[in-house]
Amino acid sequence: MNSVPAVALSARNIHKSFGDHHVLKGISLDAHEGDVISILGASGSGKSTFLRCLNLLEIPDDGSVSLAGEELKMKRKRDGKLLPGDRRQVDRVRSQLGMVFQNFNLWSHMNVLDNVIEGPMRVQKRSRAEAVEEAEALLAKVGLADKRSHYPAHLSGGQQQRVAIARALAMHPRVMLFDEPTSALDPELVGEVLRVMRALADEGRTMLVVTHEMGFARHVSNRVMFLHQGQVDLDGTPDEVFGEQKSDRFRKFVSSHQDRNTN
Repeated sequence: MNSVPAVALSARNIHKSFGDHHVLKGISLDAHEGDVISILGASGSGKSTFLRCLNLLEIPDDGSVSLAGEELKMKRKRDGKLLPGDRRQVDRVRSQLGMVFQNFNLWSHMNVLDNVIEGPMRVQKRSRAEAVEEAEALLAKVGLADKRSHYPAHLSGGQQQRVAIARALAMHPRVMLFDEPTSALDPELVGEVLRVMRALADEGRTMLVVTHEMGFARHVSNRVMFLHQGQVDLDGTPDEVFGEQKSDRFRKFVSSHQDRNTN
């Protein structure tokens, strides 16, 4: 009998408001080792905010986050808002959550190779020789071995995003977080990024992907969450979520987000 993989990342009852706008209304999630979870939802549904709460780029108003069973320590201020209780723990946990942003967030003053080796050298104190060797392997993995000396401004959006993926992988993350990684790309560049992400999924990497790419959600994910107005509206396997039992609001969402490129 096969054992259930260990939980890599867990969130419990996450709430987040911006002013009077209650964006997240008690979202929970368990991502097991090897899960590829696509998080879907209309603009404003809270999906990107939820992803950012997982690594405390946004501080939840309530709830808890755990990585591999280690809960992030939080403390309450007098006004009731939460703050990280241990900054060193936050930095350590963040280094194990590889974040890939919508707009790449590469350092424009560094070339491709330096973008990839900066984190391993500065945060993990690895030697330059070791960091360069791995960076070159990762750039080859994402199809950019010949771009190591280029600067971000001289790359296409798809190439920049693949560098961003290599940069995240260089930190040896336990979980990869993707925040709409193809939404800023021209349609003809989407496929090259999705192919890299599909290859990572095939390797068994644990991935949480906020996306509007229905083909990826349906064919690469093993689980799909659909958020609506800050709550989980649907959660299940792709067959369950995309099947005949889907809600009317999910059916409308899918019809309004036809894939640009599902390769």
